[in-house]
Amino acid sequence: MLYAAPALEPADTAVLDLIAAQKDKLRVYSSDTSPKRWTGSLRRSSLARAIQGSNSIEGYNVSLDDAMAVVEDEPIVDERTETARAIKGYRDAMTYIVQASQDQYFEFSKQFLKSLHFMMMGHDMSKMPGKWRPGPIFVVNSKTGEAVYTAPDIDFVNPLIEELVEYLKNDRDTPPIIKGAMAHLNLTMIHPFKDGNGRMARALQTLVIALGGTIFPAFSSIEEWLGENTQEYYQVLALVGQGRWSPERSAQPWLRFCLKAHYQQAATLVRRNEEYERLYERIVSIADANGINERSHIALFDAALGFRVTNQRYKADAEVTEIVASRDLKKLCDVGLFEPLGEKRGRYYKAASILRDARAQTRLPRPISDPYDLVRRREARSANGQRDESEPRLPGV
Repeated sequence: MLYAAPALEPADTAVLDLIAAQKDKLRVYSSDTSPKRWTGSLRRSSLARAIQGSNSIEGYNVSLDDAMAVVEDEPIVDERTETARAIKGYRDAMTYIVQASQDQYFEFSKQFLKSLHFMMMGHDMSKMPGKWRPGPIFVVNSKTGEAVYTAPDIDFVNPLIEELVEYLKNDRDTPPIIKGAMAHLNLTMIHPFKDGNGRMARALQTLVIALGGTIFPAFSSIEEWLGENTQEYYQVLALVGQGRWSPERSAQPWLRFCLKAHYQQAATLVRRNEEYERLYERIVSIADANGINERSHIALFDAALGFRVTNQRYKADAEVTEIVASRDLKKLCDVGLFEPLGEKRGRYYKAASILRDARAQTRLPRPISDPYDLVRRREARSANGQRDESEPRLPGV
């Protein structure tokens, strides 16, 4: 028996509608044929933020710059650390998820879950990558040393995973966002692996949603949001689990937590898209004023966002030779748009003040509402006979 998706109440359905409206706005940025040149930067930075967020929950903290470098398969500060290996493993798993979401013949299986786990955890064989845990496992509060969750007995792991796989393969009626939330909850609570269960559950949720939609998988992910709201994430899992495998308990608190996360993450992406469009227009103006070739626009855009630019990344984005990349980067420094840092192979470039100012001037307000509060306010206005004119102007939308 697994945790079952709770029956939806009218408020849940209304929130799903709000999320759908946000996702519709994101679809244009998911297409490789999008006319917006900066959407490639948006997709890869969203993937980097998802990787950064999910791993930060497990204590593997990297800068967004390093997460982006891992996405681009570039070297980071220290390649040999446990954190670097964990981030790269998660990058590989997420890259596979992007591919799987576009495979019309993809099918869930136990072996798929084990293989995905091996991609994530294969850097440390002591964690038994690709195998079920050998015995009991407990989630321990790192501050108190107290066991806060006891996973089901090892004898139940394989049957429960088989049940989860059947659910993922055969349930075609549950909306993907809800199905993904339940996959996340059940895999987390079964805790089938020795380590990496949380990362696996979050990645699985992203895949389930991406398989059911048409937007880029990183736009389906709530991993960035979870990384910023980790304590609330732990609290709702503790509330639903109550310290042990309890599938008879209602999963409604978990579902509503996930719906809130999806709404707020989507609202953040919509706002970020609007900011990026404004910023790119400003970048084009700055480049034109300084006699900079159009092929440098993406590098200037990324630098304005705070990312470091390397010769390797510039060469790939601009589709030029290394000699041309070096010449272009030198000119960007000469006209005062880039600041060079590091020497020889370690050299990279950061935004000069004119680009940092452009970014500051194109930022939009950040507040984003709880969608359940929006629904309650809308119902109250409707009950009072007031016109509902606020939805198109919701904060963050």
